Parts: sequence; structure tokens; C-alpha cells
Amino acid sequence: MIRAYAVHRRVENDYLVRQRGWRLVRDLLAVAAGVAALGGGLWVFIWVHTEITDIGYAVDRLERQLHGLQQEERRLRLEAAYLTHPARVERLARQELGLQAPSLEQTVFWEEWVP
Repeated sequence: MIRAYAVHRRVENDYLVRQRGWRLVRDLLAVAAGVAALGGGLWVFIWVHTEITDIGYAVDRLERQLHGLQQEERRLRLEAAYLTHPARVERLARQELGLQAPSLEQTVFWEEWVP
């Protein structure tokens, strides 16, 4: 559509040279630096959170292992107390090894002993 008051003329601007838009480049670099800083901060936050979670799982695993080892130690102490009880040792010595209490003649008292 051609209007009556508009004259169509070809614009010849070949002699114009567009200069570099340094302000645009500067603004783009500022935005990129801001995004990189936020991304880096987010990455550090996620990494720290992941490490804390992993350490928490490791601590929980070690606490469970410690509890199991404490139970095992308690069981072994009870077993050692049972196995070294003097009445049991004496019964086993008499029944399995055929030992008997020493007679009075076989007994050496401390006062009589001369090295």
C-alpha cells in the first residue's frame, strides 16, 4: 500500500561503518560473570551438602558397627568368665584329666620352701 505523502527512496548508507558496541559486550560479560558466580556458588553448596550427607551416612554406619562390636565384646567377656570360673575348671580337671586335690604330704608351704 502506497500512501500519497510517503515517498519511497532508497537509503544509501554504505559509507556508514558500524562501531563495536563495547557497552553491549561489557553488559554481556557482567551478566555471564553473575551467572557463573551464582552457578559456582550453587555447585559449592550442592557439593558441601553431598559431602555432609555422605559423612552422616558413614558416621551412622560406624556407630552401628561400634554397637555390634560392643555387643560382641560383652558376649566374649561373659563367655570368658564362664570358661574360667574356678568351679568349672576344677570339675573339668577332675573329670577329663583325672586330676585330684593334692594330699597333705604333697603340699609345700611357703615357710618351708627354700630356693
